[in-house]
Amino acid sequence: MDNDWETTSFAPFLTALHGGVDLLGLTSITGDTWEPQCALHAVATLEVGNLSCIPVYEGALWPLLNTVERAEAWQIVHGAITFLGALRPENITAEAEGADPTGGNPYRINKAAFYEGFPSGRPKTSTNAVNFMIETVSKYPGCVSIYTAGPLTNVALAVRSDPKFASLAKEIVIMGGMLDRSLVRAIGTLFDAQIFSDTNFLIDPEAAKITLNADFSKITLVGDVTSQVIATQEFADEVFEVKNAYTELFYNHFNKGYPLWDETAAAVFADPSVSTNQTTVYVDVDTAYGSPTYGNLRVYREELAPPNSREATYILDVDTERVLQMIKLGVQYPKSCASLSFGN
Repeated sequence: MDNDWETTSFAPFLTALHGGVDLLGLTSITGDTWEPQCALHAVATLEVGNLSCIPVYEGALWPLLNTVERAEAWQIVHGAITFLGALRPENITAEAEGADPTGGNPYRINKAAFYEGFPSGRPKTSTNAVNFMIETVSKYPGCVSIYTAGPLTNVALAVRSDPKFASLAKEIVIMGGMLDRSLVRAIGTLFDAQIFSDTNFLIDPEAAKITLNADFSKITLVGDVTSQVIATQEFADEVFEVKNAYTELFYNHFNKGYPLWDETAAAVFADPSVSTNQTTVYVDVDTAYGSPTYGNLRVYREELAPPNSREATYILDVDTERVLQMIKLGVQYPKSCASLSFGN
């Protein structure tokens, strides 16, 4: 599972574990914050539930091309992007109040943001995220599914590093691929614009394109539908009916009113039958830096698709109640290393 981990990012891996996934490892990537901070969050949230048998591997620090300055220059021409994670300017005031780092020095660690507790352990140093992905799919050809809920930099680097990587994986499930929401940006609230901003693709458009053009046997995009599953106060209250360290963190620190983006994708990853409506499309990503839709997903019918585009399953609807139930039970009754039959 590849993600830009943070304090409440335990819910996706707990949801996957609850769904019976054999979780071979977590990999970290720059997204909402810088990769070193994300990697430590992954280690810390595993430690909360005695899950340190699951290894964490550090991934790419920077997107393939994008930088803070490059993103700012694009917005001057084409308009503001409501959320760009680590590529936002540095905000020392927010960090002092417990926010994860953005902008500035990407190596700095803000301990004030570790509401789950600063970890005693560290990511594995035997290899990095990209090599771990390549080595794992090579060891278990056709058996390893990849979940990614952050920018696709690690996956793209694996694709470019090993020409067999994508074809050896069982599948890839991607939290991303929001379709065009221009009207929301025009007449919706700023909150609406943020919810439907395709951050994972916009931070690293080139990586998204490389990934979607690769020869994975199956590509599943869990895009717009993730914005339909909301962490309401009522849901947080339900989760906290069972008291443990994870439910307390979820209750106190998950942003109420926000979608369960990564968690919904994890539910689809663990149990594809939660999808109640899906379609097959050909997909690509706009990587023209001068384009107003730079980083946006493009979808086509087969006859109209560009030559290098790939077929993908696009999730249109999910059984919201089942998804919420999977997330709730995963957090309320978390697996631990003692209950798992795998791990280092």
